[in-house]
Amino acid sequence: MRTERNLTRLDRVFARLDREPERPAHIDVPKMSRHRVALFSATLAFYGAIVWAVVITSWLVRLDWQVMFFRPYQQWSEIHAFVDYYVVLGQRGPTAVMIAAWLGWRSWRQHTLRPLLALATSLLLLNVTVGAAKIGMGRLGPHYATTVGSNEMWLGGDIFPSGHTANAVVTWGILAYLASTPAARRWLSALSAVTSLGVGLSTVYLGTHWLSDVLLGWAAGLLILLALPWFEPLIARAEAGIFELRDRWRARRAGTAPAPTAPVEVPVLLKPRESAQDVSPTARTPRAPVYLAPGPHTARSERTPVTPVGSRRPPQTDRGTRGTPSAARP
Repeated sequence: MRTERNLTRLDRVFARLDREPERPAHIDVPKMSRHRVALFSATLAFYGAIVWAVVITSWLVRLDWQVMFFRPYQQWSEIHAFVDYYVVLGQRGPTAVMIAAWLGWRSWRQHTLRPLLALATSLLLLNVTVGAAKIGMGRLGPHYATTVGSNEMWLGGDIFPSGHTANAVVTWGILAYLASTPAARRWLSALSAVTSLGVGLSTVYLGTHWLSDVLLGWAAGLLILLALPWFEPLIARAEAGIFELRDRWRARRAGTAPAPTAPVEVPVLLKPRESAQDVSPTARTPRAPVYLAPGPHTARSERTPVTPVGSRRPPQTDRGTRGTPSAARP
């Protein structure tokens, strides 16, 4: 007796991936809803509060120094090797390559460029916003601190906010942003939050960032993810333009490119046609009827049927010409 093998969840996943899907007709694009606007505003306020707390050298700066003097990498040295590898999940190069490979495969399967364009947009925003904040505030890291208890601001550093943390939030959070189902979006959001949290704490463990750097990095990355729906129209126009260029290139290679339009010629002015009433009878030239051949014509009775060898009519010597009296018959 033949029995069928029960398909596991992994088998069903691969069976679903083996099918070639069509281009999605309706892609679930996140909208800038009131809930998202409220989260964006709250995160922006948190971002400003962290910056202000560091600028005025508040209790947060004192906490930074206490954590630095605690030296976690010495307290828990047995996990140092693991943390060295784990922190790579927040580096720009390796994470961008991994996420781009996955989203590129997804773009190819679904016949859409939106995943790759969304990733490129988020990374561009990350470089501009976080890079500008790093250079503008110029904070020094724990290893290069000069004065105990100071905020180390505007001293030529580039550590505030944490780039590793912000990059982890954006690169892993973009998977949740592009998820096709609400359930997948929830699970991927939780996974990206845990991953970015671990990356931020890893930098504090290694002593490369202050704790406040990590808090500001989380806020910076979350602001980019929350602001992405504002850039969806730009992403859609970019995708349409790229596909249009691809179609033109294919048509040019196939030799079916539209021929250039001919130059418009100057119109010729035509004279109005004269009507029959405008032409006088005397101005007309007499013409022979169409059914008559040119030249003098003879009457039908004067014609003689002719064959190639001559006339078929026998000669009649006693027949005179028309108009003369005929001889009397006997």
